[in-house]
Amino acid sequence: MKNKLTGNRYKMDLDVLKTELYFETDESMVFTVIEGGSLTEKDYSERVETTIAEIRPQVYMVAWKEISGATVTHVEDHENGIIYSNATLPDGSFYTMKGTISPVQD
Repeated sequence: MKNKLTGNRYKMDLDVLKTELYFETDESMVFTVIEGGSLTEKDYSERVETTIAEIRPQVYMVAWKEISGATVTHVEDHENGIIYSNATLPDGSFYTMKGTISPVQD
């Protein structure tokens, strides 16, 4: 295991977008949309290949490309429960968002 995210689920809340992130392996994640606002459909789920870099203990940069062509990069600060998300959609629109991230308890 390369990182401490693997095997864990997290709820991400960016106000306009709420998702669950499941890091199934060191190189893949499944995201499921809880609330999509104007950005995407509720209950949409996709498995993506990820690149994960540990910046310091409990802080990770996570990046991926979606089937739609959208690209996403997060800085996830699990120590403080803060997430910074940048997304570029296929139409070229760019979103910079900040919110919270917390573990999902089984």
